[in-house]
Amino acid sequence: MSWTARLAELGVALPPVAAPVAAYVPAVRSGQQVFTSGQLPFVDGALAATGKVGGDVSPEEAKAHARTCALNALAAVDALVGLDSVVRVVKVVGFVASAEGFTGQPAVVNGASELIGEVFGDAGRHARSAVGVAELPLGAPVEVELIVEIGE
Repeated sequence: MSWTARLAELGVALPPVAAPVAAYVPAVRSGQQVFTSGQLPFVDGALAATGKVGGDVSPEEAKAHARTCALNALAAVDALVGLDSVVRVVKVVGFVASAEGFTGQPAVVNGASELIGEVFGDAGRHARSAVGVAELPLGAPVEVELIVEIGE
């Protein structure tokens, strides 16, 4: 089964590629890898939420936003090389705008990791970083980037 067919089976549609908010491109291919830029939780061209996780944004809401970020990253991969060319997800990096004292970053970034697992199965088993930060672009609560390996 192709990855696009798997998305359809899950009832998930890739969004349009989010427009960059500065001087970069959504994704770059280097050899057999694609690196996405950090993706924010844009839905229909608008940021879905702003604020700090553990403050203005609950961890559960942030987890859902991390899933949205991962979908946006997959859309960037798809636009560059086609999602079905992915042979494995290598790494997920999640940044969480954290209120003082918030230490639940791994649970938030699980929103991205769980989506990757649903779509790619064993090929989605990845290395990961979940990093708490003071601020993210545009006041977003979460940002996610991917590294994927593609076939020949």
